[in-house]
Amino acid sequence: MQNLTLTWQTSVAASAALYGAAFTVRRLAAKRAEAGDGAGERRRARVAADVLREAGTLLALFALWQVVGHLSLMGTDHALERAEWIHRTETDLGLPDEASWQRAVIGHPWLAQAANYYYATMHFGVMLVVLLWLFLRHRERYAWVRTTVVATTAVCLLIQFVPVAPPRMLPGNGFMDLAAQYGQSVYGNAVAGVVADQLSAMPSVHVAWCVITAVAVIAVARGPWRWLMVLHPLVTVWVVVVTANHFWADGLVALAILLTVYLVQAAVTGWRRPVAEAGTEAPAAARERSAAQG
Repeated sequence: MQNLTLTWQTSVAASAALYGAAFTVRRLAAKRAEAGDGAGERRRARVAADVLREAGTLLALFALWQVVGHLSLMGTDHALERAEWIHRTETDLGLPDEASWQRAVIGHPWLAQAANYYYATMHFGVMLVVLLWLFLRHRERYAWVRTTVVATTAVCLLIQFVPVAPPRMLPGNGFMDLAAQYGQSVYGNAVAGVVADQLSAMPSVHVAWCVITAVAVIAVARGPWRWLMVLHPLVTVWVVVVTANHFWADGLVALAILLTVYLVQAAVTGWRRPVAEAGTEAPAAARERSAAQG
């Protein structure tokens, strides 16, 4: 059977097609509203348009990730040099040595394999579950979180055009490829025709995403159980370090990008809200004056 690879060109084309379909469905829903069709049918059309648009957004991000991966595969020597510089700078600043954290896990195979599994599955898994939960149960909060994910990921991917090797590619610094040792590596082999890029360690999208999901759940959900989501960022940071997939600096830069995105979103929201409130207060005042006159 022929291996069908979802290239970045195919991803871009599919993304454009999905956006076009979403626009078409939205227009049809508007025409049905003008024709006086049932509210249920219009609601289903809007949901379908939203699903198509979100799928297009994910494919667009996937295309950008592939482009970054292809370009980052060039210049391996410089990627290793940058990783060496990061490790050396962290040591000079007095940060804990990631290699010592990994050595504490190596003697416990079950713990090492659990860390590898968490790294490979929970990154996408938790994000998809949280986004789906928001889309289905808290649609009014979904767009804000989705914008955070898209903006943060896009900035991280743009920075990753500068290739930086992960710690596991520096055996001379005391690191080892923990996933490769147990046959759990997600790198090197194609999955659905896609080979994950190994030279995009800076910044860590893993760290950015785990914080986004934790903040979203804590902010939207109710009840004390939501605070359990704090464990996800804590475990993820530990996992990316002990598996030698990221330096501390990779996560710190990702958090700085995420914080910047949050601040920009807050500034834009703060600018839009007074406009929206002014637009709703004026009709209310007009109705009150009309009632008084009547």
